[in-house]
Amino acid sequence: MLIGELSRHTGVSTRLLRYYEAQGVLRARRGTNGYRFYDDDAVVTVRQVRALLEAGLSTEVIRVVLPCVRGERPDFEWCAELWDILNGELEAMNEHIGDLQRRRDVLAGFVRDL
Repeated sequence: MLIGELSRHTGVSTRLLRYYEAQGVLRARRGTNGYRFYDDDAVVTVRQVRALLEAGLSTEVIRVVLPCVRGERPDFEWCAELWDILNGELEAMNEHIGDLQRRRDVLAGFVRDL
């Protein structure tokens, strides 16, 4: 299918689909005319990428874990190092949440003192 068709099937803009391709999380074949052609499974891949982005993963991490992803939900096939990667991402998020909570508390103190 062409990029416009993939966009309609997934609700993702063609610009974003090109970005996913540039980031290495979506593959396209090129015709002799230069048009991008996607296999039917690209719809599932885009939905997987969207779900993983929603979980807070970067496209760099998604590129690494995507081969271990199955289905649109997505589900994981526990490949080598996948646990370490996802656990590391979760720990980083927890640290970030802690930092945000501390900043929020400081800001709330400023507001209370006004």
